[in-house]
Amino acid sequence: MSSEAIPISRSTSNLGTSSLFSDASSLPLWDRLSTWASENKVVVYTIAGVAVVVSGAGVAYYLSDSRKWSKDAAAEEKKRLSKKERRKAKQEKEKEKSAPEAEATQEKSKDSQAKPPTVESDPLEGIPQIDENNIDSLSEQERKDYATKLKIAGNKAYGDKSYNDAIELYGKAVLCKPDPIFYSNRAACYNALGSWEKVVEDTTAAINLDNEYVKALNRRANAYEHLEKYSEALLDYTASCIIDGFKNDQSAQSVERLLKKVAEAKGKAILDGKEKKLPSPTFVTNYLQSFRPRPPPHGLEETAELDEESGKGRLRAGLVAMDKKTGEGYEAASAAFDKALELGDLSDHEAFAYNMRGTFRYLRGENTDALEDLTRSVELQPTLTQSYIKRASMHLELGNREAAASDFEQAMEQEKEDPDIYYHRAQLHFILSEFADAAKDYQKSIDLDRDFIFSHIQLGVTQYKMGSIASSMATFRRCIKNFDKVPDVYNYYGELLLDQQKYQEAVEKFDTAVEMEKQTKPLGMNVLPLINKALALFQWKQDFQEAEKLCQKALIIDPECDIAVATMAQLLLQQGKVTEALKYFERAAELSRTEGEIVNALSYAEATRTQLEVQEKYPQLAGRLQGMGASIGGPMR
Repeated sequence: MSSEAIPISRSTSNLGTSSLFSDASSLPLWDRLSTWASENKVVVYTIAGVAVVVSGAGVAYYLSDSRKWSKDAAAEEKKRLSKKERRKAKQEKEKEKSAPEAEATQEKSKDSQAKPPTVESDPLEGIPQIDENNIDSLSEQERKDYATKLKIAGNKAYGDKSYNDAIELYGKAVLCKPDPIFYSNRAACYNALGSWEKVVEDTTAAINLDNEYVKALNRRANAYEHLEKYSEALLDYTASCIIDGFKNDQSAQSVERLLKKVAEAKGKAILDGKEKKLPSPTFVTNYLQSFRPRPPPHGLEETAELDEESGKGRLRAGLVAMDKKTGEGYEAASAAFDKALELGDLSDHEAFAYNMRGTFRYLRGENTDALEDLTRSVELQPTLTQSYIKRASMHLELGNREAAASDFEQAMEQEKEDPDIYYHRAQLHFILSEFADAAKDYQKSIDLDRDFIFSHIQLGVTQYKMGSIASSMATFRRCIKNFDKVPDVYNYYGELLLDQQKYQEAVEKFDTAVEMEKQTKPLGMNVLPLINKALALFQWKQDFQEAEKLCQKALIIDPECDIAVATMAQLLLQQGKVTEALKYFERAAELSRTEGEIVNALSYAEATRTQLEVQEKYPQLAGRLQGMGASIGGPMR
């Protein structure tokens, strides 16, 4: 998580999910990639929350923030229809969904054209008793004629809700002529009776005869969903959407719904069995940097004479280990804070010890224990405002905005001139797209402490989000002038330049940030500039090779970096290396901290897995999608 600043390409969080703050923490991973998917492909077909992307490399699936686009388009369409027309269209759609189908491909003889069946006529008139014993005695023409009459009778029985009679009639029609429509119509009867296994059996028979039979695919998908076979249902709905040219809104919404169901089911299993451990050093460093640097509390300085195996000694050892900004250092710090409270005898530093242990418990995903520690900290020392702020972040991650707001208020009651309070409250406003309020709080933080770089950076990003491009660029130029040795300034300025497609300037800024990271933090450098450069080279020159090298380099430095993993997955997917991409998406799910982040990652993985299955079962569909892309033209933005 890059808590110190939420750049423009990371700041389109969808707050409709259960965990507000987890969305914020996943911004570097998912929204950046969603923006990339929607802005840099040949064509994007929106399926609610899923975009199916067509490129020269093949078909790719991405979760995207394109819901607004699809909903706006639907709203415009509704405006063009009167209330009566909309009601009629809805009735027609429901009728089409449930009713058996006419046999569109049925060839009609001249006699049947001259004497069409009437409502009063009995379609079964003249048909002998048909079963497996006598079917071979009928001629081909007799079978064909009898099949048509049996289907008509079956349709009538279905309309009368005599489903068992209709099943028998369609079954006899199948004996006469194994037509996919007859199987699908019988499946509709089983559907009405809730016999889901039978629905799957008959729709499968229909699809085996016509593997692009959309209605049969949708019926089977619906049955699979009732049987809780969500992956199978997802595959059928996805194939249906592609065959139907993405024109069926219900199928499209089903894809989104099932992606979420599959991801949630797998995500819960991952979360239940997930080892509680610290995230990547990049994540931890960026979280800790979101609080202004302060000297150690009095008595915990490196020069203080302390027994290293005492509570205070372990507390100081934790602070020293944190300063290394490496994975090993953070693990050592976490263990030291645990030991400090276990040993006790911390006197005035007990509240601070709970603050630090709560911080690392939060980072490990131990939310309940972390909340208890932070609450204990404020009880022991109400003036320790940082504990309120961290607890507010926890409440946000758990979706409790009111509790978070209360924590900020309590912090201000203790110290209204604390710049950290305004900075972190601004982050809340930013996440909620309340940019004017965010800008005020960032500015207040700056007024109270002009040396905290991240308030300046985030103010510039907020101005950019508000459309004040000139003000934003001016803010970053001032940052470069006043904080010319801070790599984060160049990194985030580069992101805004990249958003404006000023590729050369953006790459130069990322290069500067990388070099500064190497010089100032050789053992714990922030890998975000490397990943940003990878994205810039892809967008600018379609240089997959160099982009992959940069991501691999980032992963060598920080193997646990979720952003690098997800970016690599997207690069591989763009090149049609779907199997390899799937492995990286699954790895991203493993690295995710919260349930919301895991579900996001698994949604990408499941969409990618479905792509592989669609290509295996329906190889002709990838070519059709590419044809659609060529006919529609350029990228959607």
